Amino acid sequence: MSVFKKTLTVVQDDLDDLDHVNNVRYVQWMQDIAKEHWKAKAPEALINTTVWVVLTHHITYKNAAKLNDVIELQTYIDKSKGPVSSRIVEMFNKETGQLLVKAKTEWCLLNSATFKPMRISPEIAGIFISNP
Repeated sequence: MSVFKKTLTVVQDDLDDLDHVNNVRYVQWMQDIAKEHWKAKAPEALINTTVWVVLTHHITYKNAAKLNDVIELQTYIDKSKGPVSSRIVEMFNKETGQLLVKAKTEWCLLNSATFKPMRISPEIAGIFISNP
């Protein structure tokens, strides 16, 4: 599996009324890292002819992140079938190693011209998962 990682630091705009990272911000980070992983690994021709849309999010919030915490995000494709990929995103407090969020999102691959679902090709599977 191809694991993609990044880090970020919690800023004031990320916080809710309890001074914890807002749940909506975590969802934004999930979307951002998925897009960054795709753009970092996929060939330009695929990027230009396809688009991914979310079918479902399943999010488990384990611990709260606060202002100035450094968060390590990692993502990978768990499995793919037909036009659907299941992507895992985990977020950890970089200093303590504590798991903050674990999420599974089902993404559907679409043809960017027709917006019709496309089967995930062996080429795409080979880039993102070890056993396509």
